[in-house]
Amino acid sequence: MTGQHSWCHSSRVFHEQASEYDSWFNNSLLFEIELNIIAKLPLQQIGPSLEIGVGPGRFARALGSNYGIDPAMAPLRLARDRDITVCRAVGEELPFRSNCLTTISLFFTLCFVQDPQNVLKESYRVLQDGGHLVLGFVPATGKWGEYLQQKKDNNHPFYRHARFLTTQEICTFLARQKFSIKASASGLYQAPGHVEQLETPQNGLDEKSGFAAILAEKGNLKYTV
Repeated sequence: MTGQHSWCHSSRVFHEQASEYDSWFNNSLLFEIELNIIAKLPLQQIGPSLEIGVGPGRFARALGSNYGIDPAMAPLRLARDRDITVCRAVGEELPFRSNCLTTISLFFTLCFVQDPQNVLKESYRVLQDGGHLVLGFVPATGKWGEYLQQKKDNNHPFYRHARFLTTQEICTFLARQKFSIKASASGLYQAPGHVEQLETPQNGLDEKSGFAAILAEKGNLKYTV
């Protein structure tokens, strides 16, 4: 099963250290900054919604997602306790029928999969026409991307299997799967280890930002970034 092979290594650490990862979100200024960047997107959450790579469900609960999938079992239990309907599954093989969801979100997920385009292809399949895809990621070329790449190079358990993507790579992947970018936002310019205050997100994709978010739509190929 392709999806299981692509996520088996990276998901193991999230299963084994689920509580440690979940506790990171407690009173996290970084998490607040990321949520504010996502909130800059003009997304109206209506109808059934799914987060791929839901983890402990922190983003899903904050953003109102109904469903969550993840290959790691322990985080799913935490997400379930946050009233998310969960299923152990992978993004390459979504356990949903075609054209049934209005919104799919992925936060920090694409960098952990072997073939991001397969995940986006599956997302396109299960979204309704006009449905939305929300992506949140760390651009590879910013200070935070370089910082996490260094962690990967040092064999950090959370990042050693990650592949950090540039904003251009993300846009290319979306275009190949027939998604249209409707809006985007960027932020997190404070350096790693020096996050001390909230920031005001800016519109558009900035490859030097520490976190970027994209709102894409199924069915229209016109870029509006």
